[in-house]
Amino acid sequence: MNAKTKRRMVVVTGIIVIVLIVVLALVGGSTAAKSVSVAQAADGSHANERVQVSGNVVENSFKTTGNMLTFAIYDPEGDSSVHLSVSYEGGVAATFGNDVTAICTGKIDEEGVLHATELVTKCPSKYENATDALSVSSLLDYGESVVDKPVKVTGTVKEGTLKAAGQGDRFVLVDAESGAELPVKFDDALSDEVKDGSSLVLTGSLNSDSTFSATDVALEG
Repeated sequence: MNAKTKRRMVVVTGIIVIVLIVVLALVGGSTAAKSVSVAQAADGSHANERVQVSGNVVENSFKTTGNMLTFAIYDPEGDSSVHLSVSYEGGVAATFGNDVTAICTGKIDEEGVLHATELVTKCPSKYENATDALSVSSLLDYGESVVDKPVKVTGTVKEGTLKAAGQGDRFVLVDAESGAELPVKFDDALSDEVKDGSSLVLTGSLNSDSTFSATDVALEG
């Protein structure tokens, strides 16, 4: 074997080694997260591990600062007094809200905060008949006479207005016939079936500023 051939073999061997190192690094970095409960994640035994934790969002625990969302989750089938703090930077689905099921994947720091790199929310769909519900136009026509009184209203979700809880009005409800609009405040979970143009039935009350505070949101069915 001449010197030129030896040099080629050394170069090829070096390239193979580098490729193997890169492949092993990628495989190691993409290791599947370990599924743990809220209680297990909160006890400090999984610090600096990549984990996946599923729990429900603690009521009014969420806060958005810039692009950073912080909230807490609890186990609806376990000890509801045990909470896990979560931080997530990125876009949040409009389904996010109080008591929504949040599947959080990431690493837990030394202070017990799960820094999620993935966040998936789930909420079962609810349906309600709109027979006894007012249209948006009818509700607004009643004016002050129905302010702060329990009522049902129906309409469709205005395109581009859906937001996650804690980001202002949750969406705008539109009267399909008249085009009248009603900004809606709602901080609880929304079904992922609620989208632009969805027909909804809301329970709640009209505010003096002509916004609607919903206590329940259901798909018309």
